[in-house]
Amino acid sequence: MFLIVIGIIILVVTAVVLKNNPALAKFKPIGRIVGVIFILLGILNACVKQIDAGQVGVKVLFGSIQNDVMGSGLHFINPLLDVKKLDVKTQNYTMSGVHDEGNQVGDDAIRVLTSDGLEVTIDLTVLYRVVGADAPRLLRETGDDYRDKIVRPITRTKIRDNAVYYQAVDLFGSKRDVFQQRIYKSIEEDFKKRGLMLEQLLVRNITLPNSVKASIESKINAEQDAKKMEFVLLKEKQEAERKRVEAQGIADYQRIINTGLTDQQLQYEQIKAMKELALSTNSKVIVMGKGNTPIIIDGKQ
Repeated sequence: MFLIVIGIIILVVTAVVLKNNPALAKFKPIGRIVGVIFILLGILNACVKQIDAGQVGVKVLFGSIQNDVMGSGLHFINPLLDVKKLDVKTQNYTMSGVHDEGNQVGDDAIRVLTSDGLEVTIDLTVLYRVVGADAPRLLRETGDDYRDKIVRPITRTKIRDNAVYYQAVDLFGSKRDVFQQRIYKSIEEDFKKRGLMLEQLLVRNITLPNSVKASIESKINAEQDAKKMEFVLLKEKQEAERKRVEAQGIADYQRIINTGLTDQQLQYEQIKAMKELALSTNSKVIVMGKGNTPIIIDGKQ
């Protein structure tokens, strides 16, 4: 459109200025040609639109948004149309309490009140994208600043609305995933109504009050001490069981020996032992017999 305006201006200047100046009349055909060239270039530029990958184009005619959507590539359109390009790739919006880490400068974390009246600070990242088919509706109802009009306020509001159903300790511990799924479903519904798709909701950090932190730490320490004591008691119990089994085995062994051995068998075993000692080299053994009479066996050769 800019080139068309320049071409028209050149034609008007050529027609008005050169008409009253005979000395410059010879340049009048050149001015017309230049003006026409600019107009043609402007029309050609207005007719051809390129949509980059990851974008969609929405046609706007004198402020009226058309419903058809242009995908990536080259398109030939009415030169009177204006094309608004919207990004349909995955985008993220981070609200963090750390300076310069989120999309807003300074502390942008979400502070919520839980069911037990405590204030909890939540750092969050929202992954979302524009639904290509709903781009005209999004542009018509919200505009291209949907991040500040939809993503940020809806996310913060839904988190505050859902946090009141949980205690501070639950958000930090066992019910964190449940809380995340709950706010995901709530935000997803509102995004879908406005032409956005929520891809993922990442709860990056949950900061509890110092008093709650101290109570949680003491509870964890008590649980660890209890588990340690359970381990010690289990170990002592196993040691006692081992000693009982060992004592029972010794008792069973003695009972079997006492009931199974006779005097004749003991005497036989004694004779075998003395014989082995007598046959060993360089040995001299003194043996006390049944009548306490010593027998000297010299095994030297």
